[in-house]
Amino acid sequence: MFIQIIQGKCTQQDELHALVDEWRRDLSPGATGWLGGTYGFTDDDMFVGVVRFESREAAMANSDRPEQGEWAERMMALMDGEVEFHDCDDVTLMLDGGSDQAGFVQVIRGTIDDPERLKAMLADTDTIHEMRPDILGASLAVEPDGTFTETVAFTSEEAARAGEQMEPPEEMRRDLEDAMKDAKFYDLHHPWFASP
Repeated sequence: MFIQIIQGKCTQQDELHALVDEWRRDLSPGATGWLGGTYGFTDDDMFVGVVRFESREAAMANSDRPEQGEWAERMMALMDGEVEFHDCDDVTLMLDGGSDQAGFVQVIRGTIDDPERLKAMLADTDTIHEMRPDILGASLAVEPDGTFTETVAFTSEEAARAGEQMEPPEEMRRDLEDAMKDAKFYDLHHPWFASP
């Protein structure tokens, strides 16, 4: 799997939401290998989109389509400044990778020295599911320099906040503290989703 993260300030939220919906309706049928996307805005107008493709090749083929280029120009015109793009071939899924039924999504961006430790923790789905039934799934996308983007789907924000109060097992707590020491959290209170 290949994940692209798109991030930038946008105060024209209704217009951007409609444009993403238009892409799903009109352009996604021609996007071979597109698996879906998770989108939302933070309270301070940061747009975050996490788009999944079968492979980098499929994503690049989509980017090369003229209609995609035209759509991207319209998207950029709605943004309030610079837009960041992060391309990740190194993707790990937890549980089913997420859910279009999520009531709350948290996107976490940071850097980690040992991505394998974080991947191993996500692979321990029995412990996570038992400890945090509010988590429906997650994806972890790691860039070559150790920058990671974790997208976590929760049943609801209320359940997520309650779950945050639970103390994880000692080893998991150490791994989490190491991974999250300089991380930024982007809370998407009203996420929306697209899938083929």
